[in-house]
Amino acid sequence: MRGHLLRAAQKGDTNALAYIAAVEAADGQALEANVKIAINAFVVGCKDDGIWNAIKASCILAGARSLAGALVPLVGTAPTNFNFVSGDYNRKTGLVGNGSSKYINSNRNNNADPQNSRHFSLYASVISSTAGGWYMGSGNGTGNSNFVSRSATSIGQRLSGDSVDISGVNGTGFIGINRNNSTSVTGRGNSQNVVVTAASVSPTTSSITVFGNVSTGYSSAKLQFYSIGESIDLALLDARVTNLINAYASAIP
Repeated sequence: MRGHLLRAAQKGDTNALAYIAAVEAADGQALEANVKIAINAFVVGCKDDGIWNAIKASCILAGARSLAGALVPLVGTAPTNFNFVSGDYNRKTGLVGNGSSKYINSNRNNNADPQNSRHFSLYASVISSTAGGWYMGSGNGTGNSNFVSRSATSIGQRLSGDSVDISGVNGTGFIGINRNNSTSVTGRGNSQNVVVTAASVSPTTSSITVFGNVSTGYSSAKLQFYSIGESIDLALLDARVTNLINAYASAIP
């Protein structure tokens, strides 16, 4: 069975194969067969679910053998690293912020996605240790998009609109926010969706950063995945990312 799966991955999806090749080039070493199988299954699964095209910028911050490999984009433009070093990265548990100076510029602009069709997501092995730990953001104030750890169980969010906290969705694992209309935002975490009222406005022009909302603060979280893009089914993305991270845990020695 393993041989069959490996052959399938070797013949696999063109996007998955291109990503694997780029990661291996950055690492200077091949990935394990089962890591490649997991990547291919993730990409194919997202396409089967109809959510792949909504992902416009993404990195899998795990699996690769090096920090350089982890910063190879799964989708979109390569991010820019600010102050992370190789010791901050663990290929099983992810990339950890310091809460003060380390962040990634996704090089995705806040105005690149439609006002009423946008999402942020991440997968955390460790959440921000303090309230005000900014997971992602384009800035603060009207028209920006961001989300932040408010407590062990709640987040604050903007998606080109009103700042509204969402309870019950902060915690290790998948966390995401999604807007598909002008009046509300859906948050997901702890395997549940929570909808809050939050009117949208025209998005600002500024880059979206990860591990921080640079005009406001940074995060000490340890992240294994992030995505930015258009409106997406958070439950489907949650399932695919969770399966990927679980597969990595089994595949990586």
